[in-house]
Amino acid sequence: MSLKVYYDLLSQPSRAVVLFLLANDIPFEAREMNLLHGEQFSEEFTKLNPIKKVPVIKDGDFTLTESVGILRYLCRERNVPDHWYPADSKKQARVDEYLEWQHTNTRSSCALYFLNKFMLPAIKGTQPNPETVARRERKMVETLNEVEEMWLKNKSYLAGDKISIADLLGACEIEQTRMAGYNPCEGRPKLSAWLERVRRDTLPHYDAVHAIVRKVTEKYGGVAPASISKL
Repeated sequence: MSLKVYYDLLSQPSRAVVLFLLANDIPFEAREMNLLHGEQFSEEFTKLNPIKKVPVIKDGDFTLTESVGILRYLCRERNVPDHWYPADSKKQARVDEYLEWQHTNTRSSCALYFLNKFMLPAIKGTQPNPETVARRERKMVETLNEVEEMWLKNKSYLAGDKISIADLLGACEIEQTRMAGYNPCEGRPKLSAWLERVRRDTLPHYDAVHAIVRKVTEKYGGVAPASISKL
């Protein structure tokens, strides 16, 4: 087995890559990292990715970082159904359209809300800053409303009528907000139905990669623990 995948399922992009691999029965050697223990800062991993982030893949002697690039590469290099990243130029452009938007919208707003409401307080052993959390939540709400009203308008999936890598990346980012006590589906029927479609399309793997999200959500109810070691 030549494909090695370095990941931590606490990481949204890691979940998207692992979910894609599992959903497409692509064999890989799992190299699970523990970001909370700082394993990404080890000398060995830094040689693979100087930016010290996951996911990373090593396909033979080829190393690649960044989840969007990894997913596009896997779609080209592995025998997967065309709907994930269509060969048709216009259909592919629709997938890319969302992926370009996501960086400064879905990913940015959902991740910053999660970090300020839950993760950073747990790391520092402090209370969340109410003003910062409120500001991050306002931006996140705007973004989720745009997903509901724009990206899912008259469509079953983010880039068309079939699931694509855009849906995996988007869903994994949005699911992350649950750990901070936010329900992204409330008041958003299109987004809620879309998330369920993505889940159904990729079962049982969707539930498996999101087990950590459910565990943290149920255990803490959106309230950051006093110490990150308790996660």
